[in-house]
Amino acid sequence: MSVSYIAYCGLCVSVLKELNNILDEPYMDEPFHIPQAQAYCRGEYDYWDPKITTPPGLYIMSVLFKRVFMFKCSLPMLRLTTTLALLALPIALTRLSCFYRRIRPPASILAPTSDAIVLSLFPIAWFFGFLYYTEVPSLIFVVATIVAAGDDRHWLAGLLGLMSCTFRQTNIIWTLYAYVTSQLIYLRYRRPGPDSQVQNKLHDPPADQARIVDLYKSVLSLPGVLPDILPDFVPYALVLAVFASFVAWNGGIVLGDKSNHIPVLHVPQFYYFFAFSTAFGWPVLISGTDGIPGLLRKIWVRTFGSPIRSLITAVILAVMLITVNLYTIHHPFLLSDNRHYTFYVWHRIYMFHWLAPYALVPAYFVCAWAWFLRVGNEQSMLQTIALPTFTLVTLLPTPLLEPRYFLIPYLLLRMQIVNVPSWALVLEGVWYVVINIVTMGVFLYIPREGVGRFMW
Repeated sequence: MSVSYIAYCGLCVSVLKELNNILDEPYMDEPFHIPQAQAYCRGEYDYWDPKITTPPGLYIMSVLFKRVFMFKCSLPMLRLTTTLALLALPIALTRLSCFYRRIRPPASILAPTSDAIVLSLFPIAWFFGFLYYTEVPSLIFVVATIVAAGDDRHWLAGLLGLMSCTFRQTNIIWTLYAYVTSQLIYLRYRRPGPDSQVQNKLHDPPADQARIVDLYKSVLSLPGVLPDILPDFVPYALVLAVFASFVAWNGGIVLGDKSNHIPVLHVPQFYYFFAFSTAFGWPVLISGTDGIPGLLRKIWVRTFGSPIRSLITAVILAVMLITVNLYTIHHPFLLSDNRHYTFYVWHRIYMFHWLAPYALVPAYFVCAWAWFLRVGNEQSMLQTIALPTFTLVTLLPTPLLEPRYFLIPYLLLRMQIVNVPSWALVLEGVWYVVINIVTMGVFLYIPREGVGRFMW
């Protein structure tokens, strides 16, 4: 076991102990999750709180821990369920990192890589790893699904993907993403055997060299590789069938309280994601070989480098402004619940002036280009655009601005940047630690009278 991983585990256990000492009552969403889990622990599987909108994977996980490890279903032990997932996160992210790097994982499972440990400190995952929430266990199963798919263990990936959907319904999207990204990597790196005939290739150039016409060429080349990749889709098709059956039985994707989770077209949610990613991931974003000046220069060339590029940029910005005007949603939770940081972001930035949401559009545009260029410097064209495509599908129907919704796509986006200088990784770790100290310190030690504790 590496020293850094021991330190990470010790830190997590210490924080959990301190949180349980200070917060000895369920908080925020825990008053719904805790009684539901305790009902399952008592064997009352027919009980269901109608306010709960996610499937029972977290509660089943706690029941399994109770039976295998004799855990009690008390508040501290139920929180330990999610903290154990947080302790396993560096191990899972190590395997995912090795998948993108195309290298073998460490010989010892208890020796995660430094970048995996840093990313396990990502503030959204780290914070909710100490409360009885679904976020971190859900993330673990999604990462495991992608790793299994990347190892060509597609039946296992399908099973893990199905299990991930018992934590969050939207994980069905990431199960399909696991299949797509595994096939893109397979087609990109496969080599014919000594007796093999010439194989059809999927047109998938390096992203930083790609042009619009390359997308057209990719579509034309797709039928030629379908016979090679469709057999691996069978497990995922079965998962899709099971999920479709659930939706038909449930009358929709949301369990329980559907009134506050009605799917809507929330286009700016996609823009918020890139702003969120830049706010947290800027140390890695600026760590390319050309630094900040080089990145800004590339963005300028891509957007205004020629008359046609300038015209395309103007059209995109106009469309973004229109979508901000038509599809910005002021969710009741966002307007009323002042115990979340998003409440203050919304009121003090987006509601500061009626022009504020429009003034941010150029910033969203630059952030999106920056991530495309940084990831595209190391990944193929299709690999680079696959994640934003699947992220778009998960975010568009969600009416509420909620940082937890960005957790999985952000970490998957960040993991695709494999060449990170040591100084940037250290800076990223320090940035995460500072945010964690502030947010957890405020949560534990500075509750406001009549308001409560601040959290993400």
